[in-house]
Amino acid sequence: MKPPILLAVPNVSEGRSAPAISAIGDAFTAKLPDGGVARLLDVHSDADHHRSVFTLAAAPRTLSEALMRGAAEAVARVDVLSRGGDRAERGQHPHVGAIDVAPIVYLDAASRGAACAEALVLADRLGCELAVPVFLYGELTEDGGHRPRTRAELRRGGVVELTRRMRAGAEGSGADALRADFGPGAPHPSAGATLVAAREPLVAFNLQLDAAATVQDARAIAAAIREGGERGLGGLRAIGIELEGGVAQVSMNVERPLELSLAEVIAAVRALAPVAGAELVGLAPAAALAGFPDDLPMPGFDPARHVIENALGWQ
Repeated sequence: MKPPILLAVPNVSEGRSAPAISAIGDAFTAKLPDGGVARLLDVHSDADHHRSVFTLAAAPRTLSEALMRGAAEAVARVDVLSRGGDRAERGQHPHVGAIDVAPIVYLDAASRGAACAEALVLADRLGCELAVPVFLYGELTEDGGHRPRTRAELRRGGVVELTRRMRAGAEGSGADALRADFGPGAPHPSAGATLVAAREPLVAFNLQLDAAATVQDARAIAAAIREGGERGLGGLRAIGIELEGGVAQVSMNVERPLELSLAEVIAAVRALAPVAGAELVGLAPAAALAGFPDDLPMPGFDPARHVIENALGWQ
């Protein structure tokens, strides 16, 4: 049987240095000893978030090898522990590592097992070969019906808080103590830690509010519409941030985009404030874009490149 095509969406905590971003992208797509190559479907870099999101596609084994090449380059170039306490220097997006998250994405139920296996191979290699501690989240942490561990739980407080929690884990004390699932018991001295998962497609999506809105407005909207909020949408994660120039943004992850469309997310935000524009980070499945409002600009969006099925040549 032909091996399934899997995606990987490594998030690198570097959104400002074009040479570093280019070098990391080249490492992800370098030709491998067996002749295999991962396809780079998209790169989305954001200086405000200080983050670059790469979308790769390849068969199992080729994908994890490509990820290791890019991860090694990121570890060599990105020092997240040297960034100061200033939010502008750290970037608006929460993170705990140079390769902050590295999810393996399956596109149908039949590929789930292959994605889980590839994620575990990647986690083991990151820990052993690059000395970066790895924490699993999502489906890989499901245990006897208990709630899976989330990215937000692990990112809370950033690298500084993660270091404290890992130290508590090493000492065997503290209710919030953490032990890495793979790799060393302390963060890498410059690259921090990496979060690894296997999951269905997730859509990273941002909405810029009207010029009159403030960051406090964005935070209030995010709190209201995220899962568990007063107007909460299932599977939606949201934060409110301020971009350069004072632009208020609601930054979101739609974790179940086959069930919650972007049109529904937009309607929920528009019910609370005028929206000036939208931004898709990376790619989205076609179903997530059904009914997208014609009157909302989304600069840079190209259906041929940013719809998963089109990028893979499936439509």
